[in-house]
Amino acid sequence: MTTRDRDYQLMMSALADVARRRDEELENAEQAYQTSSAQAAGELARAENDAIAADRWAGAAAAQVLDVDREAARLWDGLRRARGMRVRTLGEMPEPAAIETLPRVALESSPDAGGPAPAPRQSARTLLARTAERIDVTVRPAARRPVPRWVLPLLPVLGALIAGACGLVAAGLVTFGGSGIPGGAVLRGLGWLAFLMAPSAGVPVAAAIAHRRLNARLDVGGIGLTLLGGMLAATLLSVTFAGTR
Repeated sequence: MTTRDRDYQLMMSALADVARRRDEELENAEQAYQTSSAQAAGELARAENDAIAADRWAGAAAAQVLDVDREAARLWDGLRRARGMRVRTLGEMPEPAAIETLPRVALESSPDAGGPAPAPRQSARTLLARTAERIDVTVRPAARRPVPRWVLPLLPVLGALIAGACGLVAAGLVTFGGSGIPGGAVLRGLGWLAFLMAPSAGVPVAAAIAHRRLNARLDVGGIGLTLLGGMLAATLLSVTFAGTR
């Protein structure tokens, strides 16, 4: 083999090696292109899904904001009609605070956000519902039920006890005022005034107990029974006190 033939073989081997490397590089480039295209398509699909979810969340948030604004306006009008409220003092419903002035923790993020979940706090609907209950109680107090039937026999006893205590205090004032001390006339006057108030002294006590303990109201019949017991006790004390004078 001549030197020219050897050089020709070396050149052909080098050319074949270059062609093989070229084919490998082209195959790697094609594979990388396919992989990158698939990743890009997946990222694009996920981005489109995130955009659709964000649009839905924004639409739901906007609808909720409108509902909250309408409910807040309704509650504000109800508050202006509440007893003891002056319309001029209360004024018109204030505008909501600008979002730029709110702290970051007050801004509600979407459920798909990657950040840390915000601390659990009460929703606007819960707060408005609680406010509506308080305004309804103020504007339209709930009608309380009458006292239970088993309480009715106890009302004359309660009226008699309160009237008896008030009568004893009145007797003490009258007796103490008649001992010739300075201001005795005032004490005697207070004592006789207490005697006059003794029969009905149990009514406010019975009404307070029915309101706070039983969540009920003292109707006309309950007032009459309480007065009956108070009048009997006051009469008995008056007769006893008059017999000792």
